[in-house]
Amino acid sequence: MTNGNQDYPARTKLLKKLIDSFTKEGFQSLRMDDIAKSMDVSRATMYKHFSSKQEVIEGVVRIFIDYIEKLEERTEDGDERSFGIWFQQLFEQSIALVGKISDVFLKDLQAAFPELYDELKHVLHKREEQTLRFYRDGQDRGIFNAINEKFILLQDNVLLREILNVKYLLYNQTTVHEVLRDYYQFKKIQLFKAGKLDLLDDALIEPVIEHFAGKFNRALN
Repeated sequence: MTNGNQDYPARTKLLKKLIDSFTKEGFQSLRMDDIAKSMDVSRATMYKHFSSKQEVIEGVVRIFIDYIEKLEERTEDGDERSFGIWFQQLFEQSIALVGKISDVFLKDLQAAFPELYDELKHVLHKREEQTLRFYRDGQDRGIFNAINEKFILLQDNVLLREILNVKYLLYNQTTVHEVLRDYYQFKKIQLFKAGKLDLLDDALIEPVIEHFAGKFNRALN
């Protein structure tokens, strides 16, 4: 098997093809033949990059971890406008994680590869702690409203996942673009004090919403 750095882009491209199916259906029942089919390559090509199912799953988990850790470390002595920027980056990543890391994937990961599950959960927990510090710091500096920061975090984990559910969209006759735009406005007004809303440049978030709306719609079809 090729393990050099030059092989990394090809491996990553193949692994990303699996994420949608892993998110929807998990991976426990998949054989290597099924994985090759999802990658849209032959078995021979797949085995040039991956020697086992575990190596495939390790690669997918590594993509998730790298993405989570990509969120820029926030300097707590930054100016007030940095709160608007980091809020938008956090919002963007929260949407992405809902689309990537589903309950069914986590359940399969815990059952089949508990060490990988623990590693991913550790990184997710670290992100949660980082986010809570952000909310607390914003309250201390008079930028955010004084609300329970753990409720805000839970809201992203539960409400965001619910409003992006197909049943919710159909029942309420709405679109992914509309619910993402409304959720952004809801969170912005909920979190930022009225006199601090000008710290946000909403024009920057619209392309993000368009991007994710397109991705979710393609995944639904």
